[in-house]
Amino acid sequence: MDLPEFRAWVFFYLISSVALLWAAFLSAQGLMLWVSVLLVLLVIGTNCVCVLAEIHKYAKKREIMKRLSEIEPPASAIGQK
Repeated sequence: MDLPEFRAWVFFYLISSVALLWAAFLSAQGLMLWVSVLLVLLVIGTNCVCVLAEIHKYAKKREIMKRLSEIEPPASAIGQK
């Protein structure tokens, strides 16, 4: 994972943790329980979608690298620099 992607993930999880803390506060107060449940489900769903998208992106990148590594150089280029 590149450093800019890492920074985006840290920012994303900080926002997610704030949303979960807010949902815990709302449910502890007994106010707007449906909002806190909806917020928790939204955060968990978004996290799952983002992680699955990263897994698919990594698998696609790995497949491309595998295909590129199978390409053999032409025979005339072997003796040249």
